[in-house]
Amino acid sequence: MITCVVDYVIDPAKIEAFERFGRRWIELVERHGGQHHGYFLPSEGASDRALALFSFPSLAKYEEYRSHFGGDPDFIAADRIRDESGCVIRYDRSFMRPLLG
Repeated sequence: MITCVVDYVIDPAKIEAFERFGRRWIELVERHGGQHHGYFLPSEGASDRALALFSFPSLAKYEEYRSHFGGDPDFIAADRIRDESGCVIRYDRSFMRPLLG
């Protein structure tokens, strides 16, 4: 299993748009064989940081999911929320493997 951790810097004034963006990506990850662990939004402390975590059974399955970027209308529509609203200032993606109990 591989888990993708996305660390976002967001515009706190556009949190509702970011939530719409997140809900769409949760749906897409799960539709394409992944398990989304959720978006983690600011509560206290820094108000411009959010995280997303989702897993795929393997890097190959993740790459299969990624192959839909730029071509699949649902992926394009989800990215359009981010692009048109400006809710995401920047993001970094890293991959980890979970150690589960």
